[in-house]
Amino acid sequence: MSTAPVLALRGISKRFGAVQALTDVELEIHPGEVVALVGDNGAGKSTLVKAIAGVGPADEGTIEWDGKPVQVHRPHDAQTLGIATVYQDLALCDNLDVVGNLFLGAELRRGSILDEVEMERRSLELLSTLSIRIPSVRIPVAALSGGQRQTVAIARSLLGEPKVVILDEPTAALGVEQTAQVLDLVERLRERGLGVILISHNMAEVKAVSDRVAVLRLGRNNGTFEVATTSQEEIVSAITGATDNAVTRRTSRIEDATPEVEK
Repeated sequence: MSTAPVLALRGISKRFGAVQALTDVELEIHPGEVVALVGDNGAGKSTLVKAIAGVGPADEGTIEWDGKPVQVHRPHDAQTLGIATVYQDLALCDNLDVVGNLFLGAELRRGSILDEVEMERRSLELLSTLSIRIPSVRIPVAALSGGQRQTVAIARSLLGEPKVVILDEPTAALGVEQTAQVLDLVERLRERGLGVILISHNMAEVKAVSDRVAVLRLGRNNGTFEVATTSQEEIVSAITGATDNAVTRRTSRIEDATPEVEK
C-alpha cells in the first residue's frame, strides 16, 4: 500500500522458559485496511496480540507507531498510543445496560453525579454511526444476542478513538446472521480509516473482509498474502506448512546465487 503503516512490528521475539513462542515476527498495519492474522493452534497468534496490546511485552524487537519506535510494556501504553483490543471473552457486565458497558471505567460526570443523559446521547450517536442495531441502549447486556454483545464490545473499544483495533476471534461462537452483523461492522471500521487486525480460523470470513492475510507458523512468519490475488488453498497451505515460506525460499535463492556472482 502507498500509505505508511500506522503500526509496524520489526523482529518481534518472545520466549517462555525453554519455549520460543515468537521468532523475528514482522507485521505492518496500514490505516483503512483489515489484516487477518491466521495460523494453526500454537502458531503464536495470541502471544503476538498480547505483545501488541502490552499484556505480554516482547523480549526482542521493535514496535513502531507512525514510523517511530515506541515502548509498549503494559496495556495502558497501547491504549495511549491508540491500540484497542477486543478479546474473545468480551469482558462485558451482564447486569449493566448497554450505556453502562460502553462507559464502564470511563464514566462521564457532571460534578459528582454521573451524566447519564450525555452518556446515553453519545452511546446512541456511536451505535448509529456504526449502523449497530440494538433494541435499546437501556436494556441489560444479558438480554442481547451473541452478535449484539460482540458489536457492543467493539463499539466500546472505539470510545477512545483508536487508530488500530484488534479483534480476537469475534465470530467464534456466533450464528450465520450474527456473524454477518459483525463482519459488516469490521468493514465499517475500515471505512472509518482504522487499521484492523482480525484473528480468525474461518477462511471464508477472512477472504470476505480482509485486505491481506498474515500467516504465522510455529512462531514465525510464513507469508503475507493479498486476498484479492490469493486462493484460499494457498493460504491454508501456508498455515499447515504444505508449502515453503515464500520469503525464505526467495532469500535462499539469493544466497545460492551469491557465490556464483562473486567468482
